[in-house]
Order: sequence, then structure tokens, then C-alpha cells
Amino acid sequence: MFKLKSDFSPTGDQPQAIEKLVAGVRCGLKNQVLLGVTGSGKTFTMANVIERLQMPALIISHNKTLAAQLYQEMREFFPENAVSYFVSYYDYYQPEAYIPQKDLYISKEAQINELIDKLRLQATTNILTRQDTIVVASVSCIYNIGSPREFGRYVIEKKVGDKADLYDLTFELARLHYVRSEFEFKRGTFRVRGDVLDIFPAYDDFGFRVYFSSSKIEKIQAFEPLSGKILYDAQKLVVYPAKQYMTDPARFEEIEAKIREDLAKEAEELKKQGKKMEAERLVKRVNYDLEMIREVGYVNGIENYSRYFDGRKPGEPPFTLLDYFQEAYGDRWLVFIDESHMTVPQLRAMYRGDYSRKKTLVEYGFRLKAAFDNRPLKFEEFYPIPPHIIYVSATPDEWEIEKSKVKSLPEPERSTVRGTPYHGEVSGTGRAPYRAEGSGTGQMSNLDDNCKKELQKFEHTGVVEQLVRPTGIADPEVEVRPAGNEVQDVLKEIRERVKRGEKVLITTLTKRTAEDLSEYLQEKGVRAYYLHSDIDTLERTDILDNLRKGKFDVLVGVNLLREGLDLPEVTLVAILDADKEGFLRSKTSLIQTMGRAARNVRGKVILYADEITRSMKEALKEIERRRRYQLEYNRKHNIKPKTVYKPIRPRIIEEGEELDFVFERKREESEEEFLKRIKPEALTAYDKKKLIKKLKKLMKKAADEMNFELAIKYRDTIYKLKS
Repeated sequence: MFKLKSDFSPTGDQPQAIEKLVAGVRCGLKNQVLLGVTGSGKTFTMANVIERLQMPALIISHNKTLAAQLYQEMREFFPENAVSYFVSYYDYYQPEAYIPQKDLYISKEAQINELIDKLRLQATTNILTRQDTIVVASVSCIYNIGSPREFGRYVIEKKVGDKADLYDLTFELARLHYVRSEFEFKRGTFRVRGDVLDIFPAYDDFGFRVYFSSSKIEKIQAFEPLSGKILYDAQKLVVYPAKQYMTDPARFEEIEAKIREDLAKEAEELKKQGKKMEAERLVKRVNYDLEMIREVGYVNGIENYSRYFDGRKPGEPPFTLLDYFQEAYGDRWLVFIDESHMTVPQLRAMYRGDYSRKKTLVEYGFRLKAAFDNRPLKFEEFYPIPPHIIYVSATPDEWEIEKSKVKSLPEPERSTVRGTPYHGEVSGTGRAPYRAEGSGTGQMSNLDDNCKKELQKFEHTGVVEQLVRPTGIADPEVEVRPAGNEVQDVLKEIRERVKRGEKVLITTLTKRTAEDLSEYLQEKGVRAYYLHSDIDTLERTDILDNLRKGKFDVLVGVNLLREGLDLPEVTLVAILDADKEGFLRSKTSLIQTMGRAARNVRGKVILYADEITRSMKEALKEIERRRRYQLEYNRKHNIKPKTVYKPIRPRIIEEGEELDFVFERKREESEEEFLKRIKPEALTAYDKKKLIKKLKKLMKKAADEMNFELAIKYRDTIYKLKS
């Protein structure tokens, strides 16, 4: 199924890493660690493991920018296979919330990026229809998206020659959340022209034209929606839903009765607590939602009733992307957790933040308790599901290493997922691997003698090191300089590298410092730009590409400059305030950040600090160990280091927007003064478009900071500009 296409083959210590990981999966190990230094080709190793095992894979990244980079690389490695991209599809998301101190209720408001939504639907469709699927996802893959069985049930399948009624088919499309649109033909819509039905699947780039004659399907053609050009004649039409969350109208009476039963109980509970107003609010809200679902099959916030539609019990985990994999492939699939030292903690933390917000809504009568069950997975619910996890990082955490150490038990334990005992086989071996749950030290696996011999042959203990870069580039030289004059000193270093056409990364501790420093450098004639978490998902990738293209020379950022960024043009990484102990200046963070200079033979790192902290000392020691290892390998194999310049890949989604904006807030004015200064009638259509994009970013930032009143003001200004 999986065919890896590449101009190069495994080299350095990649072959031994691939052999060990493959042997570990075949022997039923649940946990393994791939400790690979920056630039050692970890992604290529992952691709080779997938090809060798012929198993579908889910690759999870903590960062959308890195997920996009991995998606593009995997798409190049597997051009004939179904490589998909699954990240949060919101350009702007303001969650439903209530602020008791101000008696302020904020309804859910979201702006969905239709193209990312298309890629998400493409991912779930590929999983259910193909055996050769690789999905690159952000941590949003552990959020509730509805049952895969319900999604799979709602499929329209028609063939040429089938008896079919045009009206009935449009009714079926409406049930799949497709919208009739005669004027704007876009993804997730259909239109009727005489006896011809045009359908634009929500997950494809082309449409289908169905010709009817005498209550029969006469012909099916695929066509380009924009030009109308016919691509090919099809014998079969298969249409999957336009939304991932589907509900069965036939079960609505039964579901409604259960919701009303819970409503009566919870309203009575609120009254007993002396919350009469909250009880009335809850009754009014739920009745309205039920009427909307009955009439149109959907309501804003329908996901808060997902437990009823999914048939789940209170507290039972929601259905997520992992359930699609389990439904389609049983126990024959892999999970790679990229940059696991960052991704695993993020997976652990997601549930708690969601619960806190929902708790307030439930206590004040805005939602039923069932809203608690529309949530991300808890880590203890996530961990048992994947049959095999490979943690990929240059700096794996102690937890991952301990979990991956191989130990033996007399008898393998079994886990239960959704009430079903786990009895899967691995790679046709006939053995059911142990699926560990909860915490503990070490990996427990009942290995037979053949497996023990195989792992001993490779000296595989569960942790695989990949320390050699095929390019021969050693870890960069590191210099520590006083922090007193760091800005002027780094400016001097920048000018030297700009003359040679080289690029520079600078890391700061705060977003504000990143913005101020980039502004200062611009004033000094340096082409600089900043990158941090307030930058839109797709725009982050554009900024990195523009650095490589030479549109600017210096990129200033916070922690987004750390894991996985592949920038071979960078010859200097400057770390400001390196001696400020904490998350951003820990041993792990410093090693990761310094690794950004390990893609170029001229790479160098400067740490600006007034003292050598413990984290700095440990990081410098580890970088020096890896540097010596690579230099010794180069000497032994007569390798001359060389910088490999990778091509700049095309964007995942074309939007055609520039990075600069025509209308900026002045440093001395407040947000309100800035918004008052905007006069829609004084702006051209082009300027309005660019300003709307800017305001959307500011609106998202305000919502993220829980400043919902300001977010609403930005939203209202956007509406004025649009109208």
C-alpha cells in the first residue's frame, strides 16, 4: 500500500533506528522513543517505518506550523497515498462563556476556515475509505468530532443506470448537511439545473454532475467548478457528509425524551439551590435548542448534546479522530508524537481548561451537565487507544523514556476501550500486545523468545538514538556573551551575516519584546520580522517561507522558533536573556533552540547571559557530546560536512495576502481610540480587505485573553467594514 518516493536512501544511523523501531512494533511494544538530533532526518525515519510496517499512521504535533511542515514532507514522501492534514479549522473562535462578576454572557462565535475544514473532512473520509492513510494532526485530534459509525452511515452511493429521483437525492444531500446554492457553487453545496444535479463534495477540489433521464441516472461526470471543464466520466458517485458531526433524525424522539428528562431533574436541582432564575434560563435555552434541532437538524452549540446523539453514558469519553482510526484499522496503526516533550504535556492539559469554562455555564443555567461530555480526551483516556506510540524528539522527557523501557511480565494485561476487551494482533504475528494504562515506570510487555532475540540482536531497549546527520553537519559552536549590551552586539552580528546573504534567528522571552526588537531593528535598516502565537496559523508558514526567500533577514520570536523548524539558511541563533531560568530557558528549550543553527555548516549560537545557570550548563554539555559524536563519525567515514538547501514547498492553502497592513494602531492610543479612527468610507476595497484581516487577528487575541468585550468591538468594526 505505502510507496515511499525519495531521491535518497537511509544513511548514517537511520538504518539502525528504522530496524529497531520496526522490530519493536512487530514484537508488540506499545511505547518507543526516537531520540533524534535536529537535522538527523527523523521525518524520513518515520516515513521508512510506515513503509516497512505497511501500517496507517497518525502523526501528532503540538504546533500547527510544524504540523503543516510535516504534512508537506509526508505528502512528498508518499505522493500516491492518502496523506491528510487535521488541525483546528477556526480562523477565529470565541467560546461560549459566562462572566458572573459582570453578569455577562458571551455566545459562541466562530469563523471557520473552509479550506482547513475541507482538509479535515478529507482526513476522516480517507480513514474510512482507504487503507493507505497518513494523517498529520495538531492536538485538536483529541477533541469531540462525533461517532465514526454515524459518519460512515451517512453516505450516498449511486451508479450509472440506478433508478433515482432528483428530488429524493437533493433531500438526501440536505440530510448530509449540504446546502442548495444556485448562485454561489462552493464546497458543501449543490445546485439543480433542469434534469442535472451538480454536487461539490465538502472534501474535494472538484464537483460531480449527475444527469437524470426517466427516473434513472444517465451519466455522472467529474468537473472543475470554476471553469466547468469535464475531467472524466465516472461510473459511480460516492458522497460523504459535509460535517463531521452527524445526527440520526429517526432517533430524535427517543433522544429528545432523554434530554427533557435530564432537563427536568437539573432544573429542579437549581430551584432547590435557590437558583430560580437559572432554572428558568436553562428550561428556556434547552427548549429552544430542541425546537431548532427538530426543525432544521442543527443548532449553534449542538455539540453540547453530543452525548445523547452518540449514545454515550455520562462521563464516557467523546469520539475523536483516534476512534476513526480504531474503527477503520482495529489495532494495525501507529501513532507518532512529534516533539513529544512539548506535545505530551499539551495533551495532558487540554481537558482541565475546557472543564473550568463549562462548570460556570452549568452552574448558572446556560447548559445541561451533558455539556461536560463535549470535551477533549483526558490523557488517561487517550493513552490506551493507540496500539503503538513512538515518541519523537531531540529532547524526550523522562516520562517517555521510562514508559519505553522494556520489562517483562508473566502474563500480558488487557485494557478495555469503550467496554470492549483488547485482543488485537500486530503485523500478523498472532500476538496481542500489552496496552498499558495509567502511570508507572517502564514498559511491560510479554515478549516471546523470538521477540526477545530480535530485540537483543538490535540491542533495542525501547529508546532509539539517532545522533548522526547525513549532511555531516555537527552541532553548532556555542559562545556565551554578557547580557549587558546584547542588543547592540547582536545588531553587529546581524550586519556581518546580512552581507553574506545569511539569515538570523533571535529568541526573546515575551511577545512584546519580540515585537519591539523587530521594530528597533527595522529602524536601524535591518529587514526584520517577528513570529509568535498571535500570528494566524497559515501566515506563520508564510513568514518562514519569506525568510528563506530573502524578503527579510532576521526573524525574532519566542518559543515558536524552537521545535522542528527547518531553515538551512540560518547561520546564527541568538538567545537573549539565556540565564533567566524557567520554561523558555530550561535545558530542553535551550537544546531545541540551539538546534536551529544545526542545518548550516556555518551555524553558530550566541547565549547572552550574566551567569551560567544549571540549565545552560547541562544544555552546553549535551550539545558538546552530540558535536563530538558527529565529528568522530565524519572522521571515521571521511565525510565532509555540507549544507543541504531544501526547496521551498508550495503553500498548503493559497490566500494571496501580503504581510504588511495599511492601517496600524499607534503606540500611544488605546484599542477604543484605534477603532474610532477607522472610517470605512475613507478606505478602498483593497485596504478594507487587508484591515479586516488585521482586525480578525486582534479579535482572536482579545478572545484568547478572555477580553470578550473588546473582542466584540473588533467584531462589530469588521461587520461595518464588510457592509
